[in-house]
Amino acid sequence: MAQNQSLNLDQRQTLRLSAQQLRFVKLLEFNAPEIEEAVEKEIEDNPALEVAEDASFPDTFRPGYYLPLRTSSSDDASSYDFSPADSEESLYESLKRQLSERNLPEKVRQAAEYIIGNLDPNGYLRRPLQAVVNDMAFGPGIEIDLNDAEEGLKVVQELEPYGMGAADLRESLLIQLRHLPETPLRNDAIRILEEQFDELAMKHTHRIVSALKMTTERVQAAISLISSLNPKPGAALSSEPFTNNIIIPDLIINNEDGRLSLSTGNRIPELAIERTFSEAMAELDKKGKKADKKGAEFITTRYNDARDFIRILRQRQDTLLNVMGAIMKIQKEYFQTQDVYRLKPMMIKDIAALTGYDISVVSRATANKFVSTPWGIFPLRFFFSDSIGEESDDGTAILTNRKIEAEISSLVEKEDKKHPLSDEKIRIEMEKRGYDVSRRTVAKYRDRLGIPVARLRKDI
Repeated sequence: MAQNQSLNLDQRQTLRLSAQQLRFVKLLEFNAPEIEEAVEKEIEDNPALEVAEDASFPDTFRPGYYLPLRTSSSDDASSYDFSPADSEESLYESLKRQLSERNLPEKVRQAAEYIIGNLDPNGYLRRPLQAVVNDMAFGPGIEIDLNDAEEGLKVVQELEPYGMGAADLRESLLIQLRHLPETPLRNDAIRILEEQFDELAMKHTHRIVSALKMTTERVQAAISLISSLNPKPGAALSSEPFTNNIIIPDLIINNEDGRLSLSTGNRIPELAIERTFSEAMAELDKKGKKADKKGAEFITTRYNDARDFIRILRQRQDTLLNVMGAIMKIQKEYFQTQDVYRLKPMMIKDIAALTGYDISVVSRATANKFVSTPWGIFPLRFFFSDSIGEESDDGTAILTNRKIEAEISSLVEKEDKKHPLSDEKIRIEMEKRGYDVSRRTVAKYRDRLGIPVARLRKDI
């Protein structure tokens, strides 16, 4: 059987990023704390890179790619202390201290201590006791039975703040109530939690009154007592670090008499090529082929890496400043007035068109980045908003989702809490103000704002 061989030419166009482009993309995605950490690591890893000691040394000794980064504005962000205050005692330490003050059987004490270690930051035990018993056996090798674990859990629930060791909110509230002095009011509250918790959660007061044969006044008084309890008893002494809640702005905007200024907010030091590497490179250029190849390769590689890192870092900073500058240009009225109603419809493609950057670059430059303004810190994505509806004849009545959200927040804030507005009533009120939106749109933005439905906003 004959076999035929043939050669086909196939021409294709492909786009590949260079190593420097990939590095730039990676650095651009970093937020302020991450870029500071990346710079610190690069300085440690590359001996050719250093922090410039004197920014005023003569130009004859200054490399052309010396990087003076703007890290402050007139309101110097480097003087801010972004670190949280240390708590005197963590939740775990507080409970263990209280546990050590009790005279308990060894097995019960071990079970209680292990349970404390399994509490979440709010003080809840989200795992079945049997799972805790199994963990103790397979982990530290402590053999206890379920009865010891149950006794240990009872001990934990006696520790302060009361409400610890509960499996859910209902149990936590009951624990707190049972540590109060016994009164008819306390007993009413316990009965509501035990028998009508679902109706309480839905704020169906009339059903509680009917089911428990209590007067409306008694039910309302008991619910007020329940509302005064702490739904997260462990939060005040949480053993979780607070650093995840700290926001370090990437950019800083100042408004001085209507004149806006922009600077970077990170604390990146000024970088330069280490002088001995600059001198060594000059010597290698003189020697040419006579230079030792092994030594020359090390010097050249480190020198080029340091030079490229400085260049890419400067490119990253320039990109952030240009992107934020374009946002400020489009949203100038908002930054001058602080009025959310002044925010114009703006999308990533608008910034890309204004800066000349690719959409993917703008997306990375604005993702997980924050800007500090005189009235607060905002994510860069806050300033982006879609247009809703169509432009009016005079060209001025374009709605943005920010305006819709602001109107809904305003209406909910001013509503009668005994008769909160439903989504349909909010829609009607907005229609009176000139906003043509549907009930579904109202529900969508109410949910986005984290505002509960009318039934759950009702004051009992």
